[in-house]
Amino acid sequence: RCRAVDAVKLENGRPSASEFVVTGSGSGSAIPSFVVAPNARIQDLVNRNDTRLRIFSGTANPALAQEIACYLGLELGKIKIKRFADGEIYVQLQESVRGCDVFLVQPTCPPANENLMELLIMIDACRRASAKNITAVIPYFGYARADRKTQGRESIAAKLVANLITEAGANRVLACDLHSGQSMGYFDIPVDHVYGQPVILDYLASKTICSDDLVVVSPDVGGVARARAFAKKLSDAPLAIVDKRRHGHNVAEVMNLIGDVRGKVAVMVDDMIDTAGTIAKGAALLHQEGAREVYACSTHAVFSPPAIERLSSGLFQEVIITNTIPVAEQNYFPQLTVLSVANLLGETVWRVHDDCSGGIEPYSSLGID
Repeated sequence: RCRAVDAVKLENGRPSASEFVVTGSGSGSAIPSFVVAPNARIQDLVNRNDTRLRIFSGTANPALAQEIACYLGLELGKIKIKRFADGEIYVQLQESVRGCDVFLVQPTCPPANENLMELLIMIDACRRASAKNITAVIPYFGYARADRKTQGRESIAAKLVANLITEAGANRVLACDLHSGQSMGYFDIPVDHVYGQPVILDYLASKTICSDDLVVVSPDVGGVARARAFAKKLSDAPLAIVDKRRHGHNVAEVMNLIGDVRGKVAVMVDDMIDTAGTIAKGAALLHQEGAREVYACSTHAVFSPPAIERLSSGLFQEVIITNTIPVAEQNYFPQLTVLSVANLLGETVWRVHDDCSGGIEPYSSLGID
């Protein structure tokens, strides 16, 4: 079972040096100390079958890939990725993967097109190197918001990207907090969908917030199901909904609030924070309606400008995110808390590799299997 993941402690928004250790590989890469010692049970199992499991990282989020490998007691596979002068991507595996179960860790975060193309080429390289199974581990699945036609003559880019990944040669996809559940149906291969929600819930449970003071807020009507599930696991807290009207992409206008937040600690829950327009306007409305404190919780921190200015403006007591997308150093701010999903993804990788069921608690609530 995946253990609870502690938050990376921040000093003025930056990871504390005491929380990090340097790996012995000589690479100089630093990883959180809480993922250095792998689960003993998994370590024994991996040692008996370590020739068949390979984990490779793209350039999008190598720190998360390193943490996943450390949880499993493995080293990242050697891979050469470079870009030619004209921007073309070159990938070469520098170790044999013939007959191996290969996991490629590569979120399609900004720059989305670059990272997506890199993932496709990595998959192709593994397929041509005779890997037995190729699993694309996509902590953040880009283009997921284009999952349906809301107007005429629009593309459904989520389906197109799913087709690209399948045709490149992936046998399986492991994704975290897809924007909408129907995106799983766009793939013609198995999809393991896990949620970063338990990691955030564990952290909130460690806060000294009286359960009677909590109210979970959905920043829009589309996220009500997500917020309701979150509220149920957070001491069955009451639910409030921000009604907004969107007039264009990345442009939102808050209209009113459904529910009571007066004197309460409001916890806003969303799958991603992009420009932070929706969540910031929602937080302003909550303060107007008498909320005592406002917390923002999100799995994916896209943080497109001007997100940092909005999030650090004093509206939020704390902004809680996970490391599915790497946060640039210049984007740290005092209210930011980063939680790691490495143990969650590492446990899922092992269960997929070992053909274990994900239906055992607490994994039945995470969507594994």
